[in-house]
Amino acid sequence: MMTQAIIAVAAGVLLRDGRFLMASRPIDKIWGGYWEFPGGKVEPGESTRAALIRELGEELGIRVTRADPWIVREHQYPHGRVRLHFFRVTQWQGEPHPHEGQSLAWLSPDGDRPEPMLPPNAPVLRALSLPAVYGISQAEALGTGAFLARLDKALAAGLRLIQVRDKKLPEGERLELARQVAVRAHAHGARVLVNGSVDLCRAAGADGLHLDGTSLARLAERPDVEWLGASCHSREELDRAAALGADFAVLSPVLPTASHPGAATLGWERFAAWVQDCPIPVYALGGMHENLLDEARGHGAHGIAMLRGAWT
Repeated sequence: MMTQAIIAVAAGVLLRDGRFLMASRPIDKIWGGYWEFPGGKVEPGESTRAALIRELGEELGIRVTRADPWIVREHQYPHGRVRLHFFRVTQWQGEPHPHEGQSLAWLSPDGDRPEPMLPPNAPVLRALSLPAVYGISQAEALGTGAFLARLDKALAAGLRLIQVRDKKLPEGERLELARQVAVRAHAHGARVLVNGSVDLCRAAGADGLHLDGTSLARLAERPDVEWLGASCHSREELDRAAALGADFAVLSPVLPTASHPGAATLGWERFAAWVQDCPIPVYALGGMHENLLDEARGHGAHGIAMLRGAWT
């Protein structure tokens, strides 16, 4: 039996002022009227980036000047299996306008979804609601009071995703910390994930779980939580997190850190190789600070995760 060929597609997520662009398919095409991210098939001998630039020029009349690789999703349609290579497009020349009779709409990640929408795009919309920075709690080192004061400042400055880690705190103190973080975060519209059990997550009023390597290897199915993140240190663990249904992963250590001087690191090239074709967003962790965000995205990261850097 012959293996079905996979159709490679390049898709662009145009981002501007916190919104993204979607387009309806022309009525005379297959799935006409359905909404999708603009793009098209990769031609033989063409790179996915070249295909993206060509397709967005043809469909929207723009010249792409910055497109960062992001996630890759596969979907089985009746006519064949499609592999969609999504790029985050943040710089272009010209104003997007329909060249093929389609409709365009600038949308908010947390707003209403256009209908009908092609099935592979739902996980992409969920991923777009994840912010660029993931802060990891540091109450053990700073003291709970000092950490919460820094958390308040970070939330006021725009931090919208936090992991409560601090595993060495006594159980009762850790639960109280998680509760206080959740209350403060939710007042700003931020999400909180707890590195621990489902019971701790629910007792704290958190939004989900963050799995360490041990939990990731042990679980056979996704826990019943709204949001799920996972710590990874290899491509195999990234694949495991995706297979488990995690919403995102954190890959480390990318660069040297003060907490582990002399430890082996991935470096940007290995990081990029490991996240290539990953179906879920990946945050870079290890030696990160905010002025590395552009570099991280250029190597395929969704954003950066920080321990010390999030609270200074």
